[in-house]
Amino acid sequence: MEGEAKKIISEFSFLSSWEEKYEHLISMGQEMPQLDNSLKIEKNLLRGCQSKVWIVCKYNAGKLYFYADSDALITRGIVALVVRLYSGATPQEIINTKLNVFSKIGLQDHLSMNRVNGLNIMIQKINRHAVKCLNDE
Repeated sequence: MEGEAKKIISEFSFLSSWEEKYEHLISMGQEMPQLDNSLKIEKNLLRGCQSKVWIVCKYNAGKLYFYADSDALITRGIVALVVRLYSGATPQEIINTKLNVFSKIGLQDHLSMNRVNGLNIMIQKINRHAVKCLNDE
């Protein structure tokens, strides 16, 4: 997770304006594979996000893998960033690691309050998946 966080911070540091950073974020969302429509169900839908956001978690060989989608361009980019950061980590890593990627790249300062709230909801959902996996072991 920390290695991926450093890569993301480095990527965003090469972008000089917030227009370029938004374009990069949107591009990340466009490159993320779409979630199968059969997974876009109530159970996977996050409550409290401005846009529709679905997050699915698969637990395999001690690691969590996240798949997600959104119906809005910028939100889809934010979801892609979150999935990239947390997918492939162990539940313990997710719970114990507090990443400050979003503040380091300035994302939290340039998003609307609704989108910041949505980002926090995404991270909380990922942490709940990690806690659930640890409790089920």
